[in-house]
Amino acid sequence: MLERVLEPEWMDDPDEALCYDEMDHDEVNRQFVRDLLAAGLPGPDVLDVGIGTARIPVELCQQHTDCRVMGADAALAMLEVARINVATAGFEHRIELCHCNCRQMPMADAMFDVVMSNSLLHHLPDPEAAVAEMLRVLRPGGRIFVRDLVRPADQDTVEQLVQRYTGAEPPAAQQLFRQSLLAALTVAEIRDIVTGFGFSPAGVSVTSDRHWTWSSLVPPSS
Repeated sequence: MLERVLEPEWMDDPDEALCYDEMDHDEVNRQFVRDLLAAGLPGPDVLDVGIGTARIPVELCQQHTDCRVMGADAALAMLEVARINVATAGFEHRIELCHCNCRQMPMADAMFDVVMSNSLLHHLPDPEAAVAEMLRVLRPGGRIFVRDLVRPADQDTVEQLVQRYTGAEPPAAQQLFRQSLLAALTVAEIRDIVTGFGFSPAGVSVTSDRHWTWSSLVPPSS
């Protein structure tokens, strides 16, 4: 098994943010939203932790009319691109952006019905801290829905995935994806984290040749 190689926690370079936004994530984003809606939204208030350039919240608002999203990100460069994407889609009234660190968010306890996150945890040396914050702001009975990359077992698999999914992209985009794969958690590692917070590891499943997904409901208040 490859050792985890950390990458920068956030992409705060404008050129990198634009490069990321221009990569073809459309089908991945649509599938994320389809899977989230299939799992069920127990209420309209959604928090996206690590919103990036806001492509997933825009897709969610397009597919589901009864929701409003707050998006948190520590990278101002990403949020600048996100503002453009939200405005272009006409969702300024439904998507709000917040510049903050995922380890210490300004939101109140139990504020959201759904907390979602895509491809954030692999950026963090301490993903447990972000998970703790996600759970803090999630209401009893709410849903946590987190998806990220799986770290491959060997370098050959890394390169196969890079070619399969970014082979037509510029070299800079290929390197971003390569670094993300090497920084990702294994399924066993995320299941250990989930178990540490009192959730069943069965809530984590492999959902593609490069992704795991954690979907669980927080127990309602007694």
